Amino acid sequence: MFAKHGLRNLVEVINLGSFLPSSLGSSSNENEHLSTATRLRLSFEELGPTFVKFGQLLASRPDLVPPDFIEEMSLLQDQVLPLDFKVVEQVLVEELGADWRKNFLSVDEKPLGSASIAQVHRAVLVSGQQVVIKVQRPGIVQTINDDLNVLYFIAELLEKYIPEIRPFNPVGMVDEYFKTLELETNFVVEANNIRKFKENFKSEPQVIIPDIYFALVTERVLVMQELLGKRLSQEDSLNQVNTQAEEVIKTGLRAYLKMVFMDGFFHGDLHPGNFFVFENNRIGLIDFGVVGRLNSKTQSSIVNMLVALAKEDYLRLAYEYVDIAPFSEQVNVDIFAKELQSLISPYYGLTMKHMNVGKILMSSSSVAARHGLSLPTELMMFFKSIVSIEGLGQKIAADFDFLQYTLSMIGEVAQHQFQPSKMIDELSLLLRESRGFLNVLPRQLHMMLRRVNSPNYKTRIEIESLDDLRRSILASFNLLFLGVIIAALILASSLIYPHPTPWRIAGMPAFSLIGYLMAAGLGVVAFINYIRKP
Repeated sequence: MFAKHGLRNLVEVINLGSFLPSSLGSSSNENEHLSTATRLRLSFEELGPTFVKFGQLLASRPDLVPPDFIEEMSLLQDQVLPLDFKVVEQVLVEELGADWRKNFLSVDEKPLGSASIAQVHRAVLVSGQQVVIKVQRPGIVQTINDDLNVLYFIAELLEKYIPEIRPFNPVGMVDEYFKTLELETNFVVEANNIRKFKENFKSEPQVIIPDIYFALVTERVLVMQELLGKRLSQEDSLNQVNTQAEEVIKTGLRAYLKMVFMDGFFHGDLHPGNFFVFENNRIGLIDFGVVGRLNSKTQSSIVNMLVALAKEDYLRLAYEYVDIAPFSEQVNVDIFAKELQSLISPYYGLTMKHMNVGKILMSSSSVAARHGLSLPTELMMFFKSIVSIEGLGQKIAADFDFLQYTLSMIGEVAQHQFQPSKMIDELSLLLRESRGFLNVLPRQLHMMLRRVNSPNYKTRIEIESLDDLRRSILASFNLLFLGVIIAALILASSLIYPHPTPWRIAGMPAFSLIGYLMAAGLGVVAFINYIRKP
């Protein structure tokens, strides 16, 4: 497929060219005018949903993927035909039993929506509750596993045969994708995610999370309450009773900030199709297959990043990146901060019409990558979620300013992070983790002092690269020793040469000739040792 779309050279580089029919060479010429990124996108689209979703993952990693590939991968869309209801019914029989219909008054056989992993149908429970049934496509897990094996195989070949791609860790990207899909294809996990969100928002009447019917949930079937509001993707979603665009934005953004900064558990795929608007400025959320989790350190770093961004404090922003990424000695923070300033400052003060904070932050991650910083996956998911949130905001108000709205609510976030109960919890955790250390500290200090005061105490110091230095010194001494021997042989042979001796070879004293030959042989040995790497 890659060769078909003009990537035959890549296939040959990774040593798979022998498996290609020669006829593909001419067809690939049709794509010569297209960029490599476009050819890769076309290949992914034809290879199916697993590769499409992998391309979408690549589009969310500007720290690893070049900008032209990001642009192309963002164009990928699932293109799947709806399943016949007989196929859906077979899955329901396998998962819920042959008498599965006893749980429902009615089931709409026409799909409400169809995607690469699942199909959704409206239904009514025997209790009268309107619900939706999410049914996994038959065989999709096996298809995904087969495709993932191919992706792993290709990634390993890329790392083996193309050294330039190794820093981007293609095997690691496929592994990240595998973990995401493994959770997304298990509806029990999604149901549990919905339960957590509902628990987190139980005191927020303005935010509606659907009920889950766990008795009808399996790995392949999910039954949940149908939200009867209007999707934001519908043109008249804001034309409802007592609904103002400004209030809907505030409610949605407050819910998002609560997820990120208070709960550390946020929706990873908020787009207009997953966002419902109800009367009286209420909102509803669905589709919780992709979620992000943030620990306290990452939450604090994100707050500091947004404040630094608002104040144009690029040095502080650079240090936040350095602190949150694994340690690296390659970073020159001053240069990094200047590059961040060059990237961000031209957009400062503009509204959503002219800029996108999420995209800028994702672009800044690629700057971080150039400086040897590998950002956590959850941070990249947060940046991607900002892009989605800004898309929602723009759908409601064209001049939506994410940063301005966020900073106006940052006081609530700070109040939560520094509230006494949270600080007591963190102090309690610190004491629990320190208890073991404090218990053994006196004993370890006592042992260390006894060892130091022992008359036989010796300190062993290991210096990095000392072995290389030792080998270099030994090689130098060997060369010096050979040089002394060669010089002595030449001098002795020269002193013997003018004296008469009964043993002569070619008119030369035999001892002199032997000495010169030995000196020449040792000279060759010395030269070889000199040019050979130690």
